[in-house]
Amino acid sequence: MSEPVSPPPLSVLPLSVLELATVGMGQSSADALAHTVAVAQAADRLGYRRIWVAEHHNMPAVASTNPPVLIAHLAAVTERITVGSGGVMLPNHAPLVVAEQFALLEALHPGRIDLGIGRAPGTDQSTALALRRDPTLLSAEQFPQDLLDLLGLFGDERVDGGLAERFTATPAAVTAPSVVLLGSSGYSAQLAGQLGLPFTFAHHFGSPNTVAAVELYRESFRPSPTLSQPYTIVTANTLVADTAEEARRLALPGQLMRLAIRTNRLRPVPNPEEAQRDPERAAAEAMPSNAVIGDPQQAVAALRQLAADTGADELMVTASTHGVAERLRSLELLAAAWGRPAGERPAA
Repeated sequence: MSEPVSPPPLSVLPLSVLELATVGMGQSSADALAHTVAVAQAADRLGYRRIWVAEHHNMPAVASTNPPVLIAHLAAVTERITVGSGGVMLPNHAPLVVAEQFALLEALHPGRIDLGIGRAPGTDQSTALALRRDPTLLSAEQFPQDLLDLLGLFGDERVDGGLAERFTATPAAVTAPSVVLLGSSGYSAQLAGQLGLPFTFAHHFGSPNTVAAVELYRESFRPSPTLSQPYTIVTANTLVADTAEEARRLALPGQLMRLAIRTNRLRPVPNPEEAQRDPERAAAEAMPSNAVIGDPQQAVAALRQLAADTGADELMVTASTHGVAERLRSLELLAAAWGRPAGERPAA
């Protein structure tokens, strides 16, 4: 066990946003993506450090199927905030394709692009096979080599051999996107540490192993050309409203969405009124959860405790709701209570 790591002071601990582009009942994919644009612009204005979009396929409640396409648009309609993937599910894609996409994004928006990488397919095996088309490329054993190929294509001189011997992600790169390894297990934590990459732990999945994983990451860390010391981002389901009662009401649709995912009965996110009448409401509310749901003071206290428990260098909040208004209000209330003036750009 390593010694506890003290997080940065609350006043300087960065906050970021993970957006799923959720599709609510009665909404179209276009509506969901327009809502994501509104969230990105609000996060930019309020001083959040970064916004990431996820990769999910064949899911009625999630419109974010292609992170590079969405990232290109969000970076073009924001000014300061870093935009990235949370994440690109590498088993679904050829490393050269991912490298070309993100090298192009970095050339368009230098210094503002993150490439968060995950090793899960983010979908069922049938969909993953339809994406990659070769079942031998979907195994866990292939992931480390694909990741090394990706780093090599971005110019990591530690990578010997592989695709970088014959290919380049872009003809004349000046900068490269920041590569971050995502995970919800000790495997990804250890691999991120060994490669000297930043690590993001999916605490919002509800895993009880967050502290153990981030400690394993720090114990495994070896400095790299891009990172001299460990850097940990911890995600948290977070919904803030003016009152705790209102926050619980607005969070219920997201709880029903998580129940639908766990039971493989996928559907769009219900609105708050439908959620109150939903026959599965009791089951959704009874699920174990580490979500932060409450008024601004309660949310800040819970997030401060999460930072203290994990020694996180950064927290990333995410909320699955039917509408965009509640997500925007949550970000506004949290930013104000966190103590960062609207529009202030955190230090890198």
